[in-house]
Amino acid sequence: QVHVVESGGGLVQPGGSLRLSCTAFGNIFSLNAMGWHRQAPGKERELVAEITKSGVTNYADSLKGRFTISRDNAKNTVYLEMSSLKPEDTAVYYCQIYYLLPDPGDYREYNYWGQGTQVTVSS
Repeated sequence: QVHVVESGGGLVQPGGSLRLSCTAFGNIFSLNAMGWHRQAPGKERELVAEITKSGVTNYADSLKGRFTISRDNAKNTVYLEMSSLKPEDTAVYYCQIYYLLPDPGDYREYNYWGQGTQVTVSS
């Protein structure tokens, strides 16, 4: 059973920094793209950043320069470094992964969402 464990959320003051981590576990043949989305109260879930297996990144335009996504393929882990945090960054942050199963007859790419980790930016 594939699942992810997210960590690193919490309460931080405006201008502060946080680092989120998301590690994938389970019977995964290939871990492809990994990413972070967020959902603020009363708003739709939105893309924060994503990264391919080879390290190509994509960011929400509004977050470029403050957020950095990276991954450690040996650890099946994706990170999100957040700096200069603002109150409007307050949201639940969700990890999403895309993966292949070790079934030679199954070529489908699956995706899995984490349970989310709360980030609150407040003084």
